[in-house]
Amino acid sequence: MSFKSWRREPTMITDKIREFIGVETARNLEPGGKSARTIAVCSQKGGVGKTTTAVNLGAAFSHFHEKKVLIVDLDPQGHVEKSLGSIIPDGLDYTPVSASLTSKKGNLLNSIIRTKLDFLDITPGDKALNEAEGVLAAKIGREMILSQALKTTKTHYDYIIVDCPPNLGNLTVNALCAADFVVVPCEMSVLAFEGVTDLLNTLETVNERLNKSLKVLGVLFTRVDGRNITMNQLVEENLKNYFNGNIFKTRISVNTDLNKAQLEGHSIFHFAPSSTGAANYSALAEEIAKKVRKFDA
Repeated sequence: MSFKSWRREPTMITDKIREFIGVETARNLEPGGKSARTIAVCSQKGGVGKTTTAVNLGAAFSHFHEKKVLIVDLDPQGHVEKSLGSIIPDGLDYTPVSASLTSKKGNLLNSIIRTKLDFLDITPGDKALNEAEGVLAAKIGREMILSQALKTTKTHYDYIIVDCPPNLGNLTVNALCAADFVVVPCEMSVLAFEGVTDLLNTLETVNERLNKSLKVLGVLFTRVDGRNITMNQLVEENLKNYFNGNIFKTRISVNTDLNKAQLEGHSIFHFAPSSTGAANYSALAEEIAKKVRKFDA
């Protein structure tokens, strides 16, 4: 897949213009009958498998659990679209996420495109989210803008997975305010502790002041090398203290197929269904589904 195929120029068409020229909207903007559980995949540190987790967790829910899933890409780098480029049709009309967030009464349903996979939709990459970060800072109720934009969207999906930027800015705070749950990907290395304190402070502040229902599902260890037993144990014990023992049993092992799948624009389940990476993310989806059911009970 070429770099050119990753780039899509959005066509911004208002609902009135769509009606006038006879262009069918991407989806029905009326409320549906579902009530999505929203999961923010959040890490202050980049390069820890955040997007890999968002993409393959969403693919696992749609493929194995037959749940209707939306992956929202809030990272200006647009890696969700790049990771699934081979299953995204060309020539689709949509409103960029940045426009949906910064416009009055924006509706994220306008920013969604369907992939070629059943039950899996995404919002395409949007570099303008860099500028939107600053625009949001000047708005009243800026922390709740994504939550409002997702209000109708949540009625069309079982799960919404938000891939957050690798920082704790306005977009990440919006994701945490809109989310029911948080998954924190983390490498098993000495660098794993970098930014953990700041992330915890942000999670606690959001939970206390803005979103009292926000829950940490757990820390997900990624890129785990089973040969580094001593280091793995050291990192795990320390992070257990930070996160009150909320550590996923599932670990994501070092697996080159995960990188290759991203380069080819496919989920790991399509690219290498028998790989360790596929087994890991299938197990993670099952573990998260059980945790969510437990919280909902």
